Amino acid sequence: SMANFPGSGQIYPEPLGVVLIISPWNYPFALAIAPLVGAIAAGNCCVIKPSEISPHTSGAIAEIIQKNFDPGYIAVVQGGVETSQELLAEKFDHILFTGSTQVGRIIMTAAAKHLTPVTLELGGKSPCIVETDVPIETTAKRIVWGKFLNAGQTCVAPDYLLVNREIKSDLLEQIKACLHKFYGDDPAKSPDYARIISDKHYHRLSTLLKDGEIIIGGQTNPEDRYIAPTVIDNISLEDKVMEEEIFGPILPVIEYSNLDEAIGIVNQRPKPLALYFFSRDKSKQQQVLQQTSAGAVCLNETVMHLNVPSLPFGGVGDSGMGAYHGKAGFDTFSHQKSVLKKSFWLDLQLRYAPYKDKLEQIKKFVSG
Repeated sequence: SMANFPGSGQIYPEPLGVVLIISPWNYPFALAIAPLVGAIAAGNCCVIKPSEISPHTSGAIAEIIQKNFDPGYIAVVQGGVETSQELLAEKFDHILFTGSTQVGRIIMTAAAKHLTPVTLELGGKSPCIVETDVPIETTAKRIVWGKFLNAGQTCVAPDYLLVNREIKSDLLEQIKACLHKFYGDDPAKSPDYARIISDKHYHRLSTLLKDGEIIIGGQTNPEDRYIAPTVIDNISLEDKVMEEEIFGPILPVIEYSNLDEAIGIVNQRPKPLALYFFSRDKSKQQQVLQQTSAGAVCLNETVMHLNVPSLPFGGVGDSGMGAYHGKAGFDTFSHQKSVLKKSFWLDLQLRYAPYKDKLEQIKKFVSG
């Protein structure tokens, strides 16, 4: 503006300071290192608290960091809940947490005591909606891959399937065929099929198998923490499997008659971390984008949005706040400092008191 002539303004990104990264067990290396890259790219020091539930990977992370970085800049602190509580009692300049919504609330409460900003990468029930105008085989492959990758222990895995009843039987038939193609006659023997991380999570998931009618899979082995890729039909929206994030290889199927009905089911629940919609119809794609809210949306795909560095990754509502990945990570871990630089050669006297007889001039000058 003329009021600041001659001068220039710029945004000067600066490091926040010390960042605490609390990473989860399901992708324990990637979800510790990815935010670390953004944080140190922005010039911060970091403390990483990896999950105690995946101790071997946590130990490997600690070894790598200790070998390659000065602990005054990047440190790894291993331990359980008590260690996390002790860390959260300290003041950090930013906290990034990846995990459950329940623990996310605890993190945010602790951070509030120090007015520490947080990035919360949480979860939720990410829906997958399938319309009638799709290539069934390709759609089934992408759903099966996204759902049963890592035995469903993925924060953005399709949590439940909403399928138009006109193609329901055909899609389920193709899902069964894809599972056989991916994992063979017995997924327990497949080198590509994972196990459940712990006894606690195994037993939690086992109870969800009691709902509805199992039409694919359902086999379990507690000694191996194995739960077969499972598809469940005849599910009620009030069943337990539809009340909590599944985070495992169990796919409930719900049929619908029209897209409005499917959107209504999605909107009855907290905003998810991801939403997947399969349809060639651009108007229906726009309808879903406009009438639902989610951390991210994939059209005719699942999970792969994580692989696009230019797309910020984050949740909304109960599925989280803030985002990182790529440039978004640099921005998250930076303070955008506004800087105005002025010259001395012109100094307008109009702005200085006394203001008597200057009011009209000031109005014209400010309005510009």
